[in-house]
Amino acid sequence: MAIDIVTRRDWGARAPRGSYSTLTSTKGVKVHYTGGRVEPAILEDHDRCVAMVKSIQNFHMDGNGWIDIGYSMIACGHRKVFVGRGPKHLPAANGPDLNSGHYAVLALVGNAGLVQPNDEMLHGVLDAIAYLRETGGAGREIKGHRDGYSTDCPGDRLYAWVKKGAPRPGGGQTPPDPEPGDHPRFPGRLLKYPPVMRGDDVRTWQAQMKKRGANIDADGAYGPASKAACLAFQRQQGLDADGVVGKLTWDAAWEAPLS
Repeated sequence: MAIDIVTRRDWGARAPRGSYSTLTSTKGVKVHYTGGRVEPAILEDHDRCVAMVKSIQNFHMDGNGWIDIGYSMIACGHRKVFVGRGPKHLPAANGPDLNSGHYAVLALVGNAGLVQPNDEMLHGVLDAIAYLRETGGAGREIKGHRDGYSTDCPGDRLYAWVKKGAPRPGGGQTPPDPEPGDHPRFPGRLLKYPPVMRGDDVRTWQAQMKKRGANIDADGAYGPASKAACLAFQRQQGLDADGVVGKLTWDAAWEAPLS
């Protein structure tokens, strides 16, 4: 996976004050913003991005008393991804009792000045999420900090993008074709209806089924049309026809030969 990583050494991170708690997997990722003013000039000068990440770490360690910066990864407007605490380490930014459920990814936008993430920043956030899925066991959920915690974070602009399913800029919502022999890992939850289930994992499965000819929309909502498509596919593949996307049905969506 191509990702423009800025290592902790490269951005001059301070050493953590203690040992991280270990994470082996999460439900997904929560997206954050800085919560303060970000000067728009940061988009013209990557050194400003480095300085901001360092200042956030200082605030978290010296102001909050945390052992390190609270975020797992940080994305800037130059499509560079800074390593914060990194994969398999418990973040601190999601809120009390919420950190073990999701990794925390910060986008360098704020509540004043630069409030609209550019396309490169959105790509960076998605690069960070893909990296955490690949190396840290992150699940398919992409949520905003305000989901489950009383806060304005990640701001209305960034949150609107999250609520749309966090699509790749210019690429729509359909995931790219998987490499031969490779496909997205089963998300770990059963996709079923009723009630309607929503999420990035639903959209990923729907997009693959559309490629197989199913007459459904990749809208991220598993409802009656998705269940009908699932039932038809399961019968075609000789699987238990229950309309539920479990691991066998998920894997078969990519691995079964096209008829």
